[in-house]
This record gives sequence, structure tokens and C-alpha cells, in this order.
Amino acid sequence: MKEVPQSPSLLPDERLDRVNEELYLIQKQNGLTFGTDAYLLAAFLRPSPNAFAVDLGSGTGIISLLALAKNKFARVTAVEIQQGFADLIARNAAVNGYAERLTPMLCDVRKLSPALLGREADVVFSNPPYMTADSGKRNLFDEKYIARHEVCGGISDFCAAAGRILKHGGKFYCVFRPDRLSELMNALQNARLAPKRMTFVHADADTEPCMLLVEAIKGGAPSVRVSKPLLLYLPKQAGERSRTRSPEAERIYRNCSFLDEPPSDGRE
Repeated sequence: MKEVPQSPSLLPDERLDRVNEELYLIQKQNGLTFGTDAYLLAAFLRPSPNAFAVDLGSGTGIISLLALAKNKFARVTAVEIQQGFADLIARNAAVNGYAERLTPMLCDVRKLSPALLGREADVVFSNPPYMTADSGKRNLFDEKYIARHEVCGGISDFCAAAGRILKHGGKFYCVFRPDRLSELMNALQNARLAPKRMTFVHADADTEPCMLLVEAIKGGAPSVRVSKPLLLYLPKQAGERSRTRSPEAERIYRNCSFLDEPPSDGRE
């Protein structure tokens, strides 16, 4: 069992949790915490062990940490607009022994460029804000409001950033809301990112999709594969207090990978 390399000092609004892949994660009480969407996006990332990857809107850095724990990439630059979270990424990288492979970068994705990164990226991934700036109730804490709402860039800005910094043939991964699918597709097209693989995620067989996972290729041919829906839970039985994960979800959580997905080289 992995041990914390050293006991980290926590601020009053922070907590330390042990999460998947034996990672230790410092999280802010007033910020977004690690959830299903982040883990599924990490699992959706195809391994490219020699790749340089960029995480747009990294938050705590959890998706980058999961990817590195599974050796999916060689190095990751985690781009974050909030100073407090950029600092948190560095601390989480150090706590888990990834300080040399995970680098935080304080930057607005709308200003991000290969020149700022020092090179083009092989892979870009993002769990961007899902809600428009004027939708829903405003969160009391700015950290959570900025993470959830498009006040520092919308989906078009995140896709545009990916399109700017990716090399030709590079891959972009994103998790987003199904009800905003048309906006996502328009944003991808405008950034010259061709969707190649899509998976709709449902709580169970009786519910509408709650999230959408997309893999796109910069400069790729127009051809997309929509996989079978991922059902997270089996139907709830009478008297059950908690839900049982589906076999597919169990496999994904066990391996941090969508194992049954065929490879994609961008030429299809």
C-alpha cells in the first residue's frame, strides 16, 4: 500500500483524501471535489507513454495525476487560471511523487499558445465548466463558481485552445454535458478538431445520459464512432440502500481504462 511521502501541511479550508490508484489528494472544501466525470475522463484517455500532454482547467490536478499513475503520458502541464489551485496542483504532485512529471501553469486558456508551453502538445484533455455564466444559481464561493460556470472561457475557448496548442494529428479529450452537444460539436469543428470516438454515460438503463466523453483528432478525417452507452449502475432492487455498479463500470474503475475500445490512429 502506498504511503504519503510526507505529511502535507493543510490550510483551514482543505482536506486530504485517499482516492483511486492509491493517490492522495488535497482538496479545497469550497472548491469542486473529485467526482465521477473526472475519473471517467482519466479512464477514457488512451495511453501514449511518451507523450507530452496538457490539462486545460486542471483544478486540483486529479485527472493529470490519474493519467500519470497509469503511465498514460510522460509529462503533463496542468493549466489553471486560479492561483490557489495552481499552487494546489504543485502540492498534490509533490505529495504523490510526480513533481518532475506534472507542472502547473497559471494561465488563462484563452491566451494559451505553443510559445508559452515551449512546444506543441501531443495530447490535450479537459473537464471544462459545464454551465453558461448566466445559468443556475451562483455559488457562494468564487472557486466553485469559476470551475462550474463559463466565466473564464466557454467550451469554444477550451476547444480553440486545444486546437492552437496541439500538433497535427494530436488528440483532444473532453467530458461535457449531453444537452450541449451541438455547442461542443460546433466548437470542435471551428478548432479543426474532428470527433473520432464518443461515449454517452447514463446512471442506469432508465435514465437519459448525464455526461458525454469525446476524443477528437486535430486535422482528422470526418468519421466518428459512437460506442455503446456506459451504464454506471444496475437497476436498483427493492430494499437496496446503495446502488451496485454495472460490470462495465466496475471494469473501468478497476483499470482506469475503457479496455474494450479499439485503437484510433487518426487515419480512419
